Amino acid sequence: MGNCAIVGINWGDEGKGRMVDLLTGQYDVVVRYQGGGNAGHTVVNGHGKFALHLLPSGIFHENVVNVIGNGVALDPENLISEIESVSAKGVKIDSNNLKISDRASLLLPWHREQDALEEARLEDRKYGSTKQGIAPFYSDKYQKKTVLAGELFYPDELRENLSELMEWKNLTLTGVYGAEPFTAEQLEEWLENYAFKIRPYITDTGKLLREAQAAGKNILFEAQLGSLRDLDFGIYPFTTSSNTTAAFAPVGSGCPSARIDEIIGVVKAYSTCVGEGPFTCEWFGEEAEMLREAGGEYGAKTGRPRRVGPLDLVATRYGVKVQAATCIALTKLDVLSYMDTIPVCTHYLLGGEKTDEFPFPAALPGAKPVFEYLPGWKKDISNVRRFEDLPEEARDYVLFAESGIGCRIGYVSVGPERDSIIVR
Repeated sequence: MGNCAIVGINWGDEGKGRMVDLLTGQYDVVVRYQGGGNAGHTVVNGHGKFALHLLPSGIFHENVVNVIGNGVALDPENLISEIESVSAKGVKIDSNNLKISDRASLLLPWHREQDALEEARLEDRKYGSTKQGIAPFYSDKYQKKTVLAGELFYPDELRENLSELMEWKNLTLTGVYGAEPFTAEQLEEWLENYAFKIRPYITDTGKLLREAQAAGKNILFEAQLGSLRDLDFGIYPFTTSSNTTAAFAPVGSGCPSARIDEIIGVVKAYSTCVGEGPFTCEWFGEEAEMLREAGGEYGAKTGRPRRVGPLDLVATRYGVKVQAATCIALTKLDVLSYMDTIPVCTHYLLGGEKTDEFPFPAALPGAKPVFEYLPGWKKDISNVRRFEDLPEEARDYVLFAESGIGCRIGYVSVGPERDSIIVR
């Protein structure tokens, strides 16, 4: 079977968590390799409905080892809260099935505060941050101004390091933003209540993954957000602060020698977007509200209403190329069942000319969508499990999307539950 990465093709929120949860049973190890607690993967299974932010979505499967890799923005406070809430629903989480890389950098208490202060300073020029501290964290990481999870086993050196970092960070908080400085007492409270509690899970996950690879075990790499939020290839500056692409998976997981054999790109049957930035096919008003309500489109982390619109083939083709996807999972097809006709954005108008190419970020605000309309099926398809049993109009919609995307659609989701899936 080999190794597989499950990645987002668009702006995030495509349904990656439900695909990881579905396929994890075929893998020995699941690795989160980038991002942090700023976005959620919604998973519905026999244990209930969950919005995971840091825990890998394979945590619900017994005998699967779940790894939080070195590329993740590791927030001990959010992670402890998440472990407690998931465990309360009967899911076993211990040091046998959850491993944290000793080389993962810790998101520190001031990162969330700085994130919120900067968004407030920007006012109407804000980036749409979830205010979970992600941008300040990655900025500090690349300045070498964070601490590694493994340092939690060296408390004397850790406290000395944190004291120096706090002195440095307080210069920004007080001088730039006029905020209150952090204190040694606050740091000590954070260490005792959150950071030290994750020590049982911390290990050399690079060694673990190399040994798994040598033993021929199958590894599933789980990404956060999507191609258009990638720091290098997305709609900059309205992106996240890490690389959401499958190419980063070996590095962010802690096993640079890992080879990825399959890349499953997840695409929603329509478009959604949380946060700021250009969104060419966006709907507004009653039309948008009907789609938002039908799909339950509210952010898993923030609860913010998602921006919505028709499937955008221009953006999706670009996302497929960025991810080098080998297969597509099309999610939430059932949500479109209420529509008489279904629009699909097939081209952009840019500078008065039609284009199939996704524009450079600075040109995106001037792009206008060109739509084609397909007939709807107006039937409940949530119980369909074979592609040939879908209404003809639904099959035609999938095949039209497949042709426009330029990558085979191997999975079609018709509901949020684990088994609400059609495998082609």
